[in-house]
Amino acid sequence: MTQQPYYETMYILRPDIPEEEVESHLTKYSDMLVTAGAEVLDNQMRGKRRLAYPIAKHKEGIYVQLSHNGDGQHVAVLEKAMRLSEDVIRHLTVKQEGPLPAPRVVHNSDSSDKDKVKEEVKDKEELKDKEEVKDKEEVKGKEELKDKEDPES
Repeated sequence: MTQQPYYETMYILRPDIPEEEVESHLTKYSDMLVTAGAEVLDNQMRGKRRLAYPIAKHKEGIYVQLSHNGDGQHVAVLEKAMRLSEDVIRHLTVKQEGPLPAPRVVHNSDSSDKDKVKEEVKDKEELKDKEEVKDKEEVKGKEELKDKEDPES
């Protein structure tokens, strides 16, 4: 059984717009697709991220991913609205094949960063302990060789 193709639109909003306005953009573009005869499959706000290069003097942007189904005519309507909006600084629509991607789970960055640091420190300590044991074994092996070569010492 083959999966029906769907469209995925990723757009970047200006970083200085308030949270309520971001939500209004999410609903505005979803409603626009439904009005154009498309089906909205998923709508995710990916959060504020640093841009790879400045766009319209912005170094950050609010990323939004929108997955939708339709005949393809709705994409032109959506992209025209995004092109005319001053809040959208970049957008891209891609036709996808296969299953929908799983929704991304956002973890609390503070706790996960602390856990990563703890794991790194623990790994470094274990590695250091292994190296010390290895060094002691080498020294002991050298002493035993010396004793075998020179039994009178």
